[in-house]
Amino acid sequence: MNDAAKLLEEMNDRSREVFRRVVESYLATGEPVGSRTLTRVLEEKVSAATIRNVMQDLEYLGLLNSPHVSAGRIPTQQGLRMFVDGLLEVRDLGVDDREKIDATLGSNSTDVTSLLSRVGSALSGTTQVASLVLAPKHEAEIKHIEFVQLGPDRALVVLVFSDGHVENRVFTPPPGQTPSSMREAANFLNSFAEGHSLSEMRGLIEHEIGARRQEIDALAADLVAEGTAIWEAQGEPHERLVVRGRANLLAESEPEELDRIRTLFDDLERKRDIAEFLELTDEGEGVRIFIGSENKLFSLSGSSLVVSPYMNADRKIIGAVGVIGPTRLNYGRIVPIVDYTAQLVGKLIADRGKG
Repeated sequence: MNDAAKLLEEMNDRSREVFRRVVESYLATGEPVGSRTLTRVLEEKVSAATIRNVMQDLEYLGLLNSPHVSAGRIPTQQGLRMFVDGLLEVRDLGVDDREKIDATLGSNSTDVTSLLSRVGSALSGTTQVASLVLAPKHEAEIKHIEFVQLGPDRALVVLVFSDGHVENRVFTPPPGQTPSSMREAANFLNSFAEGHSLSEMRGLIEHEIGARRQEIDALAADLVAEGTAIWEAQGEPHERLVVRGRANLLAESEPEELDRIRTLFDDLERKRDIAEFLELTDEGEGVRIFIGSENKLFSLSGSSLVVSPYMNADRKIIGAVGVIGPTRLNYGRIVPIVDYTAQLVGKLIADRGKG
């Protein structure tokens, strides 16, 4: 049992109820909650003075704090974490929310990128905060590789995968390349590429060049190495990240929150870091909630991230969807939305794989 759960268990019914009401009111309004407000909503009829004493105890425990003198209390990050872990009542997914998400995804497009862009828009539109969608890696086995010279300083690498997917990537080749060196580089790669994914190829290429250096001249070896660099750059996690709905974060922000929002915007521009963080959801299924400084990427902006991985037909985690916003998110409503969206994306991608 963690410290938060133990603390929650040790609280008496009155303290637990006061704490729950403060957090729920804060999440709904963003405003501090005072003792007089609580006297009107608590099931147990007690005086404002009694409630103030309870709130002081909760403040001493590090669960509440006072943003201003006599302004009521708001939950601390520790308090929000304890509430989310022990008292949060997750609602069933609302019919309206389900319909909004379903309607946005109702296209027959086979393009996964445009599908995930629509997912992000649906998620941010439904939750009214920003959404993050991490696209799946393309991990099918390679069938064929070809280099095509487009000009003195431009070349194309064509990657054909066993599932029929084709990727064309333009890059700047090393100096001195000729049509014959390009053919030699492609032949060298194709001699061992078939049956391996791109991520497997990165490890193989270095080994094969070292073991078979006499079979490939220096120009072709340079092109093979450069081609590998291009594949890695194209496959970097930040290129797989879709961010939608930044404007939602400004819509209902108080003036004093604008600095926090600007910081969050700066964080969202660092897509590489976010994508690498979202890949950590590979470690477990289900919705995860990161509050404030629990997520180092967003600790300065004091934001919360609600995220869930999604899986392919083989039940392998291949990406993630989530939302990011202020710590006073409506977690009870947002958790089922993120959960449903992640399951739906997994199903849609699995169905496309069958087609």
